[in-house]
Amino acid sequence: MVKVNKDKCIGCGACTAIAPEIFDFDDDGLAKVIKDEVNEDVKMAAESCPTEAIEIKEKNS
Repeated sequence: MVKVNKDKCIGCGACTAIAPEIFDFDDDGLAKVIKDEVNEDVKMAAESCPTEAIEIKEKNS
């Protein structure tokens, strides 16, 4: 599961640049998840987020 914490997001665009297939901007200019998929790009976007607004919870196999 991928989630953006809107209270932390500043809309810098790092996640949308790294994983545009997963993240986009909402009407407030903050990031939103458009495809709930955990992959390497999502993990890189989470690590690159300056406010640590991206939360990743992988499903247990």
